Amino acid sequence: MIKLIDSLSYLNKLRSVSPLWKCGFAAVLFVLSYLSHPIIQLVVFSWIFIWIVLYARIPFKFYILLMGTPCLFYATGLPAIMIELQSIHASSALSPVIAQFSFMGWAAFVTESGLYKAGHLFMRVLACLSCLTFMMLTTPISELFQVMKKLHMPSLILELMLIMYRFLFVLTDTASQMYSAQKARGGQSRFRSRLSDTAILIVRLFGKTMQRYKGLSHGLSARGFTDEIRMAPYRSNPVPPRYKWESGIGIALLLLLELWIRWRETT
Repeated sequence: MIKLIDSLSYLNKLRSVSPLWKCGFAAVLFVLSYLSHPIIQLVVFSWIFIWIVLYARIPFKFYILLMGTPCLFYATGLPAIMIELQSIHASSALSPVIAQFSFMGWAAFVTESGLYKAGHLFMRVLACLSCLTFMMLTTPISELFQVMKKLHMPSLILELMLIMYRFLFVLTDTASQMYSAQKARGGQSRFRSRLSDTAILIVRLFGKTMQRYKGLSHGLSARGFTDEIRMAPYRSNPVPPRYKWESGIGIALLLLLELWIRWRETT
């Protein structure tokens, strides 16, 4: 998955567009999605979908997979949002009840307000997640680091992020090799053996990673590392006028629609 994301960020059709403009566009829509109403969030999600699938030519199946995986974490928190617990002898739920279950002297309610909160939060998650996905799939990580450096992010944070990103690939490759070695020796066959083999893999993976880290540290020292990892300077790429006009008009319309909705609520 990590390698596929990295390859798509280099091969997409928006690769040549200015990374600073793409990050700014995604950041503005992210803030707007976080603060706006669900209808605006739905429009933002649909608009970003057009940018990613139609303009950047990201495969639809991969986009759905990438968006659906984080939504599983949202699904695990749904019971806490939708279900209210009360004693049977207590007063009924304040909000209209859609479903009710009783067990061991307690009553569980699925309320209308809980469903509204879950739906509102889901739209916010989709909209904000789509903005981050747009930036991740259309801008290589090296250019993101250049943008952050141009925005005067501390060098220490950038270096830590760069090393952590490098070790994501190291961990993936090392874990894949160790897993294949276990399978070749007859491991990972039954449920209990899988638990035992996975525990062994995690322990040995830590040792292998530390060895790779020491190798990286010695390699940097041998190449004259002076406590600072220098990055390539930021290179500004042109932005097609069509994208400038579409993004500007689209954001302006979304802001006007959000202001109109808020005005309608107050009158």
